[in-house]
Amino acid sequence: MKFAVLVFPGSNCDLDMYHAIKDELGEEAEYVWHDTKDLSSYDGILLPGGFSYGDYLRCGAIARSSNVMTEVVKAAEAGKPILGVCNGFQILTEAGLLPGALLRNKNLKFMCRTVDLKVVNNNTQFTNHYAKDEIIKVPIAHGEGNYYCDEDTLQSLKDNNQIVFTYSSENPNGSLEDIAGIVNERGNVLGMMPHPERAVNELIGGADGLAVFKSIVKQWRESHVNQA
Repeated sequence: MKFAVLVFPGSNCDLDMYHAIKDELGEEAEYVWHDTKDLSSYDGILLPGGFSYGDYLRCGAIARSSNVMTEVVKAAEAGKPILGVCNGFQILTEAGLLPGALLRNKNLKFMCRTVDLKVVNNNTQFTNHYAKDEIIKVPIAHGEGNYYCDEDTLQSLKDNNQIVFTYSSENPNGSLEDIAGIVNERGNVLGMMPHPERAVNELIGGADGLAVFKSIVKQWRESHVNQA
């Protein structure tokens, strides 16, 4: 499986994403610059964390207008798996690929630590390696991770089982309903604030995040390779 790791001016977790795919999974990965106009050769798209365009205007607001985002929308419509982490999640909401918005943390402070997440929905192409309601430890590093949406959108997320991860032992940022990660209705676009790419090896504090990437590869192989 071949992944595109998107790089915007200000991205700072692209190396972690690349490492998770290339070194831990042994799959193909390439850095793809924000002005790229063709993603057709990639099987999966990864939007890393960081501070794209310095977080000017709003987090992700400028990045969503990059050339590559037109291609990300096409990839989403084609059913390809797309994962946005932290700033990547913010970009996906700005682009309209996921509902809601990410607001300033409730305490108005940047937070960087490991938190407990609950796998609310393990029946997605991003979570099929987890057990339902499994508690995993994944780092966070954000100042604007407070997920918000209106009541109708929240009800829709619940009705369609789109809430994938929630904060378990504590809600660090004030996120609505403890939401830490959601998918689109089709289930091929995941946005999450915690960083699974920073939890892929016990040597760096834990490997609970690796299953996110294993899940993507498993789903892709079952739907592509095994049918070939």
